[in-house]
Amino acid sequence: MAALASPASASAHDDPAHRPWYKQLYFWMLTAIVSGILTGWLWPSGGAALGPVGTTFVAAIKMLIAPVVFLTIVGGIASVDSLKRVGRVGLKSLLYFQAGTLAALLVGLVAVNVFQPGAGVHAHPGDLRLTGDAGQYVKEGESQEWWHFLTDAVPTSAVGAFAEGNILQVIFFSVLFGIALKAVGPLGEPLVDGVHRLTAVVFKLLHFVMLAAPVGAFGAMAFTIGTYGISTLTSLGRLLGLFYGTSAFFVVFVLGAVTAALRINIFRLMRYLREEFVLVLGTSSSESALPRLMVKLENLGVPRDIVGLTVATGYTFNLDGSSLYLSLAAVYIAQATDTPLSVGQQLGLLAVMILTSKGSGGVTGAGFIALAATLSTVGTVPAAGIMLIFGIDKFMSECRALTNLAGNSVATLVVARWENALDTERVNDALRTAKNRSEPPAKEPAGSSVTLPTQA
Repeated sequence: MAALASPASASAHDDPAHRPWYKQLYFWMLTAIVSGILTGWLWPSGGAALGPVGTTFVAAIKMLIAPVVFLTIVGGIASVDSLKRVGRVGLKSLLYFQAGTLAALLVGLVAVNVFQPGAGVHAHPGDLRLTGDAGQYVKEGESQEWWHFLTDAVPTSAVGAFAEGNILQVIFFSVLFGIALKAVGPLGEPLVDGVHRLTAVVFKLLHFVMLAAPVGAFGAMAFTIGTYGISTLTSLGRLLGLFYGTSAFFVVFVLGAVTAALRINIFRLMRYLREEFVLVLGTSSSESALPRLMVKLENLGVPRDIVGLTVATGYTFNLDGSSLYLSLAAVYIAQATDTPLSVGQQLGLLAVMILTSKGSGGVTGAGFIALAATLSTVGTVPAAGIMLIFGIDKFMSECRALTNLAGNSVATLVVARWENALDTERVNDALRTAKNRSEPPAKEPAGSSVTLPTQA
């Protein structure tokens, strides 16, 4: 029987930390992003035509998200000693998610009231017309109820959940399947072994797809700048600057305080995940980094079942960046349209946002739909006011995705520590040495005779 190869046993040349800087993924990603910005700026029509390049890469990543989530959750649940742990991890994750969402909403609310970026705009709601994609987003937002993310969790068919790429539905099916697989005992052991083998194949496929990441980032950024123009960054610069600044404050000080309580340095954690952040920056989608994020967190020593449940559910229920955006954008529109909002009305907005923020991460436009749903539900702020920020929403979506990624990374570490399953010394050692491998930690399933591949 051949032993499973562990990433820790890989040779030095397999470790990205030992590669020259010009061979690192993040270097080529940054180069592609800068090239895309220049292309879209100097040749707008050519940049706009490159949109399919970026969307094709994101589609290739999304192709793997459902299998990765399913295999990680099922493999994690099948490996735990007790099913009680699964329920405990899920409950603790949801409790932390609610606390994180509330904190992000409050930070955004305070920032927009202190700096008042919408003061002096004096836009008349009657002059605003919903057109194009913005009008479609509002229609989708108006059709959503506060409870939609609960009813949408149950798929009409198992195949449909995977075909549509609905993460919440895939999670629901994966948890039930993993529990059933664990419950049948020895009868399910061959299938558990198959799950581990298939996991190795899927992550190797992910490695192949990631080779095209710089090309995808180049196309996505060239399209964004070519279509919307750099001038859109200055037309609403105050709001855009406040959003990025508030998000940075939230990550450094709020999430930083959480990691400090875990005795982990937030800056080292962000550096460890630099490739994932650059990938998200280039594609404007936090989903593009989901599979690699799960791998990186497992490499820090977080158990697979905690990673699978917390990260996957966090992409629906723990959207710190989207929460910041909702509170900032809603009050900005009120300020810009001279709509007075009392403290009580703002707290009412916050209560609605706690619900509408769920499920607004992952893809560009989802946060905009959540904003439309919030304004339509409350009714005190004119929904047509979203036209005021539609021009820069694409640029704000990047910041939303980056903050969501940071928030889910920290959430996973918190839940692992809460479960007494986090070796802080091991985490800090990994962060200091920055040994960022792209393959999941290899664990030998019973009866396996396969060798898991390591990153080439």
